[in-house]
Order: sequence, then structure tokens, then C-alpha cells
Amino acid sequence: MLFGEEDFSKIQQAKILILGVGGVGSYALDCLWRSGVSDITILDYDTYDESNQNRQIGSDAVGELKTEALKKLYPTVTTIQQQMDMAWVESFDFKPYDIIIDAADTTKVKIELAKKVYKKLIMSTGSAKRFDASKIEVASIWKTSGDALARKIRNELKKAKFDRNFTVVFSAEEDRCKDKGSFVGVTGAFGLTVCSEAIKKILKE
Repeated sequence: MLFGEEDFSKIQQAKILILGVGGVGSYALDCLWRSGVSDITILDYDTYDESNQNRQIGSDAVGELKTEALKKLYPTVTTIQQQMDMAWVESFDFKPYDIIIDAADTTKVKIELAKKVYKKLIMSTGSAKRFDASKIEVASIWKTSGDALARKIRNELKKAKFDRNFTVVFSAEEDRCKDKGSFVGVTGAFGLTVCSEAIKKILKE
């Protein structure tokens, strides 16, 4: 067994919240589930469409809510059908969760979330427009580089005089296209890296 009984018990007892279950979040969910975490809450508000099928687990269910489709694949998950907006971040009780995974897209909301739950947070930044998974890195938000979204988050946090650390999964690879485009080899690898960081965090604590 890779993990001893005590460590595996910690993994099984962990309570994790995943915000966004698209190209990154769905792979983080799958990895955590297969690693023994069953108490996972997922939040998303979107439905699957054909454009999701190149990178999102569960996306064969075109037209179905992502949360409902993933509940069928991972029966013990708790689902929240909700858009993650500023009001939700402000009002939601994050205390019950050991780890919060931010795989959402909205910059302002990601910043507010970081301010509120930085101690428990693992944040994914830009994974689109890239195809080299070897460029994926893990660092404090203050040590990220080469990623426009991470840079914007850093700058806004500095303006707000916020100086705490939290973990970020990012890539310094330059954009490979101007318009929208995603490659599952990178978005999926982001999700698996997020899962690995979550497991490490569970075992450390």
C-alpha cells in the first residue's frame, strides 16, 4: 500500500470542496475519489455542451447539469447547483471543509475567495491555450510567474494590502493561440496536480 493505514484514514476522512468541475475540477474530483476521498462537495451551475467533450469528465452527458452528471459517476459527492459569485463567497460557510479547491474562472471571485479561505485554498490559474504539461508548476501566489491570471490576482491582492500565502497551480507556458482553446493533456494535468497537492496537504495536517 502506498499510504500506511493512518495516512489512508486521514485521506478517507478529509472533507473537500471543489469550486468548478470543468476541465481542471473534474480531473481533480476523479483523482481525489480514486485516492479514497469520498466526502467531496462540488459546485457548478453549468450544463455540458459539445465543446466540453475534449477535456471534461462526464461531458458525454450533453445538455445535462454538470453536478447531476457527476453525481451519477461519484455517488457520495454532495452537489451545489450555484454560480460562484461575490455574494455566494461572502455568505457561504467554508468552515466544515479541510481543503477548498478553486477551479473557477472569474477573477474577482477568485480574489475574494483567496482573502476568505487562503489557509485552506489550492487555486488553479490559467490552463487554457497551452499544450506542454511539463510547464505546470506549484508555488505560493507570490512566487508565480509567466501567467497573466496569476499576475492579475497578485496585483489586486497587493492593492488590497493582502499578503498571506496560498498554493497555486499554474503554467508559465506562453499562450499557443489567440482565441479559446484547451488541451486535456494540460487541463487534466492541472487537475491531477491539484489533487496531488490536496493529498499532500491532508497528510501534512
